[in-house]
Amino acid sequence: MPEKPLELTLRPIGFVRNEVREKPAIDFKWENLVSELVIDRSLTESLDGLEDFSHIIVLFWFHKVSIDGELPPKTHPKGDPNKPLVGRFATRSPHRPNPIGKATVRLLERRGNVLKVAGLDALDGTPVLDVKPYIPRSDSATGVRVPSWVVNQ
Repeated sequence: MPEKPLELTLRPIGFVRNEVREKPAIDFKWENLVSELVIDRSLTESLDGLEDFSHIIVLFWFHKVSIDGELPPKTHPKGDPNKPLVGRFATRSPHRPNPIGKATVRLLERRGNVLKVAGLDALDGTPVLDVKPYIPRSDSATGVRVPSWVVNQ
């Protein structure tokens, strides 16, 4: 590790547009939500060919997550005290040192610089950091093992 922390600069390539403006109830069905990813017009040609994929991976910034002070190293998954206390990196909590989200979503349509997707768990106005095609041989794993609290969700 370098002695001095590396400073990174990220610029959004676009923004999420949907009807969800604040964190919804815990039982909200994100998989049913249709969103638009409005990508910077200067990157329109960079999207060419993406419409041939049924699914894409979206990396985004949890812009409404406020981190006041130092994050505790452990948390209950989904804030549920009935679930075990685990290390923060063993959860998908947006409360992390770098609040980066990742979602594999269904690509419904591409119109120029706009990608219409289903299943993105991001609020309206969320900055989009990157999009990638979902490629099964690269993006799925075999022999997966997860703790029982994940299976029982």
